[in-house]
This record gives sequence, C-alpha cells and structure tokens, in this order.
Amino acid sequence: MKLSISREELQDKLSNIQNIVEKRNTMPILSHFLLDAGESGSHIVATDLQVAIKEPLNASVQGAGKVCIPARRLFEIVREAEGNLTIESEDEQWIKVLYGKSRFRLACLASAEFPAWPGMEHTEEISFRTRDLSEMIDKTLYSAGETDTRYTLNGLLFDIRKEDNYIMVVGTDGHRLALIKKDLGMPSKEEKKVILPRKAAAEVKKFFAGEETITALFGKNHILFRLGDVHFLARLIEGAYPDYEKVIPPSNEKRITIERELFLRALRRVSVISKERSNAVRMDVSDGSLAFSSSNPDLGEARDEIEVEYGGEALSAGFNARYLIDSLSAMTTERVVFALHDSLSPTLLMEEGNEDYRCVIMPMRI
Repeated sequence: MKLSISREELQDKLSNIQNIVEKRNTMPILSHFLLDAGESGSHIVATDLQVAIKEPLNASVQGAGKVCIPARRLFEIVREAEGNLTIESEDEQWIKVLYGKSRFRLACLASAEFPAWPGMEHTEEISFRTRDLSEMIDKTLYSAGETDTRYTLNGLLFDIRKEDNYIMVVGTDGHRLALIKKDLGMPSKEEKKVILPRKAAAEVKKFFAGEETITALFGKNHILFRLGDVHFLARLIEGAYPDYEKVIPPSNEKRITIERELFLRALRRVSVISKERSNAVRMDVSDGSLAFSSSNPDLGEARDEIEVEYGGEALSAGFNARYLIDSLSAMTTERVVFALHDSLSPTLLMEEGNEDYRCVIMPMRI
C-alpha cells in the first residue's frame, strides 16, 4: 500500500476520530484505525465497539491495501508535519510516513484484526434537517446521565410518533429532564423508541457542518447516520426508558416570567457561595421580585434579587443552581417562564412562547 495525501486532509480526518478510538489498552486494536486505500476510493474506519465512524479520504493512491495504524501516534506526527505526506506499508506490521526530510516508521496491526462493520437489518430510514437534530441534541444532552447505574438514563431517548408525525427527544438523570418536540416533516412507518448513548449523540454533532440533511437508519441494535459520504454508527442502549410523560407537571399555576440573562447571571453570582456538592440556592418569589440566597458555613453567604413578572402568592423553594444554569444556557429566547406548583413539586422551565421545549427540575429541601 502506498498513498500521498495533504497534511490538512489527514489531520482533519484524524482529528474527528480521536474521541472514538479507545485510549485504554484492554484491546490494542481499538486504539488503531483501519486505513483502506483503494484505486476507486479510500476511507478510514475507527470504533470503540459502541460507536464507529467511516470517513472518505481524499488521497492519491499508488498502491492499494489495508492496514491498522495507531490513531493517536499518527495524529501527533501529522500535526507537526509540513506539506504533503506519503504513507507506505512495508507489510501488515510496519508503515513508513514521509514528508520533507522527515522519516517515521510505525508499528501497525493486521487489517484482519479490526472489528467488522455491523450489518443493518430491518431498518427504517428517516431524514432530519441538520439544524433540527443539532438543536434537539444541544437542548437535551446536558440532562442525560453520565455514569448512572440505571444504564438507560445514560443516553437520549428518540421517541418517534407515527400518528402525530413528530419526534420527541428526551434526556434525564432522574433529578432533571429536558424534552424537545419536532415535526418530522415526513411520515414514519412505525412508532419507535430508541436510546442513543450520550457519547454517540455528542460525537455525531461534529459532522453536521456543510450538510443540510442527515439520514438515519434505525435498526434493531444500531442506528446509522449518513451525512454526505460520512457514515456514523452507534450501538443503541437496550432496556426500557422511564415513562417521561408522567414526570411533566400538567398544571403548574404559579408562573413567573423572567429575563433569561438576568436569571442566569443572578444564579451564577449566588451559586459561588453555595455548597460545592449540592449547589443549593434558595429562591423566594413575591409580587414582582425574585430573591436568591445561598450559604456555606466555611465561606459565608450571598444574596441577590431581580425583577420579574409575577402577581401570585409568595413562595419559597430550593434548587440545584447548576441544573437551572444548564437549562437556561440551552435556551435562546430573551425571556423564560418558570412555572411552580409548590416548594417540593416538579418545576417547569420553558422558553417564552415555545411549548415544544420543556425542562423539568426537581426542587431540593433546604
């Protein structure tokens, strides 16, 4: 195998796979990527067995072949390179990387050791506008669990409704929930509920630029996103997702309308003093004002107040400030609606005028 390629092209493609290749040494092959150089086209493949990506490679091939190359090491070499590079295999155990007067010899692994690309059977194909899928991930991913023992929470639920022709994307860690609803724009053959792992959702967003439409193939155990010539495959999380609709409060009658930036800045200021583990902030709402307070025996106390639109009875509640900050940071409207029932019931946070994006946050006892 022998090919020539520009530094920019190779660096760009290797940068895309750095978070996918396995960095631990449990399976050495997973720290490598497969380079498949062919006369009619070349591509690279990387996987950690949960997520896999196949990207085209724009290269001039003088000799076809396949080899598994250590991803991190080649990326570091390419990052320091100047001009075009030549990659040439001696056999399936060694390659040479050449540019200018620089010469490198890297140990490799045989292409036969690389995991096979999973087959996709019984699939349904659905297309999304890239801006819609990007928004759905951005506005829900922060609420998903990361290392939760309830494994199904460590991902985003894609709930596709056939009759209503829409998709609901949901993230929750059991303490908070974010939900966004979008019109599919096309009918679905059947209703589906699949759980996309958190890592897969975060990684697939990187490949949205320049593409207007993303095609998703839903299989039994995998989902395949096709973005132009890039194929992104993820193993779905098995198990039943919680009944999220039961968590959403139906009628929180105490509604406070707040300027989003004022709300966000006040929370950030007061949470500086709150206890690091709980980030507890007390909120006291009364006619026309919302007061924030926090205390820490080792640090001191903080208090702030902002004007709001509210004319109901006074109410006090405690919250994890980070949960509120995450939700507000994902919102884009100038004003938000904070809807409460009482001091211990689930609270609803929404963008003003947008019922399709809702965040549910559980209060704290303070």
